[in-house]
Amino acid sequence: MFSACNGRKKVDVSNIPVDVTVQRFDHDLDKMRNPPVEPQIAALQKKYGPFYQDFMERVLQAGSIRDTAYLGTLKKIFASKDYNILKHDVDSVFPNLDKQNAELTDAFRRIKYYFPAKQLPKVYGYISGFQAQTSIGNGYFGIGLDLFLGANSKFYPALIDNFPHYIARYFTPENITPRVVEGMLREDMFPEQEADKSFLQKMVYNGKIMYLMDQLLPDVGDTTKIRYTTAQLKWCTDFQPQIWGYFLEENLLYDSDQLKTQQYFNDAPFTPGLGEKNESAPKLGVWTGWQIVRLYMEKHPEVTIPQLMANQDAQKILNDSKYRPKN
Repeated sequence: MFSACNGRKKVDVSNIPVDVTVQRFDHDLDKMRNPPVEPQIAALQKKYGPFYQDFMERVLQAGSIRDTAYLGTLKKIFASKDYNILKHDVDSVFPNLDKQNAELTDAFRRIKYYFPAKQLPKVYGYISGFQAQTSIGNGYFGIGLDLFLGANSKFYPALIDNFPHYIARYFTPENITPRVVEGMLREDMFPEQEADKSFLQKMVYNGKIMYLMDQLLPDVGDTTKIRYTTAQLKWCTDFQPQIWGYFLEENLLYDSDQLKTQQYFNDAPFTPGLGEKNESAPKLGVWTGWQIVRLYMEKHPEVTIPQLMANQDAQKILNDSKYRPKN
C-alpha cells in the first residue's frame, strides 16, 4: 500500500561523489544578535551568496540590504518573544539535520546518476516566520524548517487560514527530502510548459514528476510522495476504474479549461462529485497520471529516464501505456 513496485531496479549510487550538508542559516543568522554586526554580514553574504539577499528582502521582507535600516528590523525580530519561542521549537525538533543530510545525499546522487550534467544546488535551512516552506534561487534550495515541525506542532492551528489541516498534517520532518526533490523537479529541472494545458497533458506531466520521484526516492512510500493519507491511497486503488471512467464520461481528457480541471491537481480535503461522504482522495489527475506513466515505463523498459522526461507527446504515452483500468 505504501510503496508500489515502479518497475525499475534500485540503482547503486554509493560511488557517486556527491555529499549534501544542509547549512544552518537559522543558526548563523541568530548570531547576528551579538555585535559587531558588520563583519558577520560580510561573512554571511560570502557563505550564502544570493540567498542572503533573497532571505532578507523576500522571505523576511526586512527591506533592501543596500539600506542598513533592515538591520533595525532584524534587531526587533531577535528581541521578540514570538521569534525566540519559534527558534526554541525549531532547535528542539532539529538539533541537527543528520538524517536529512543522508537522505538528500542519496537523492542528489540519484539525480546525478540520471542527469550527470545537472549542477546541484547548495541547501540551506532557515526560519521563515511561516512564510515559505521551501524556496529556490540562484544556486540554492532553501528549507523553511518552521514549516516541518510535525503535524501536532502548537503553531499550526493558529495558521489554519493559510495552512488548513489537510495541508499542515504533512509539515513533518519526514517530508523535508521529498519536498526538496519535488521542488527541484517542478521548479528547476522540469517546470511545466505553457503548452501543457489540456487535462491529459497535465496528467502526464504530473505523472512523469511522480515517476521520477519513484526513482530518486526509492525508499519513500507513495503516501509521502503524493501527500495522501493511507485511506486516500486505498480509495484511489479501490476506485481506479471508476476514476478513469468519470474522466472519460465528463470528457475531461482534452479539456483545457483551467478553472474546470484544476481541482483535480490541487491539494484539497477531497474531490467534489466523487465518492460518498467526502471520502474521495484529492489530486486525482496527479495520481492517475502517475499510474499511466508507471504502466508506460513498465511496458517500455528500453526507455531511459531522460527520454521519458523529454517526451512531450502525452497522447502517445497514454496510448502506449494501454492504461485501461477494469473492475
